[in-house]
Amino acid sequence: MDTAIGEATTTIAAPQSRLRWWREAIYIGAFYLVYSAIRNLQGSTAEARRNALHVIRLEKLLHIYQEHGVQHIFGLTPNAGFNHLHWHTFIQFWDVYYGSAHFIVSVIALIWLFRRDKTRYPLWRNTLAITTGLALIGFAFFPLMPPRLMADHGFVDTLKSVGGLWSFDSGAMSKVSNQYAAMPSLHCAWALWCTCVFWPALKHPLAKALAVAYPLITLFCIVVTANHYLLDALGGALVFTVGYLLARTFTARMDARATAAAPAVR
Repeated sequence: MDTAIGEATTTIAAPQSRLRWWREAIYIGAFYLVYSAIRNLQGSTAEARRNALHVIRLEKLLHIYQEHGVQHIFGLTPNAGFNHLHWHTFIQFWDVYYGSAHFIVSVIALIWLFRRDKTRYPLWRNTLAITTGLALIGFAFFPLMPPRLMADHGFVDTLKSVGGLWSFDSGAMSKVSNQYAAMPSLHCAWALWCTCVFWPALKHPLAKALAVAYPLITLFCIVVTANHYLLDALGGALVFTVGYLLARTFTARMDARATAAAPAVR
């Protein structure tokens, strides 16, 4: 009887209980260094332009080639002169949003999840890592010239013509940035990830609405600033989906190994 009771009360230390913030910080820092090194390996301009023309032709075939139309709504046309100044503050806001929210919201989501829900943390940390890794493969094998560099197709580079907090033409930024890392859109992939991280814990309808709206707001941002094509956004959604499915399998196997190896706790 005592043996049976002992066996019934024996538990295995949960894998998430072994999470340590400093270890996670090391993992994330190392991954970010690798991410930066690979992401900034820029492909040739000629190849990036050819790929952009392929994307434009495919979007026309699919009847989703609407990016320049969105810009035109806000007076952003190559020959508009100063007409776009009517929307100057509005467009400048989206330039700042593009260069900041992408990282800020994602970092907040990751820290919040670690502090508030360690049970879900490993799955979504792994999803973020795998999704980003898949995107890096896309950047390496499919350099893509973004719409803002395709002025001959009616696009306007808002960062250059309106401005924000930084510029691709600045000395430091021009050396470390890969302007052809456009397919898939990590802005959209990470925005979807943030929604999935926050959604289960949100109770207020407005908070839930904002979580759902975040990827849509990001989609509008990348289009109106001409940083991405709509197909880039679809590519971002695809790598996020695949990243989640792979992470779910990987995390389940890691948890099973950790549980099997953990000492029994009475």
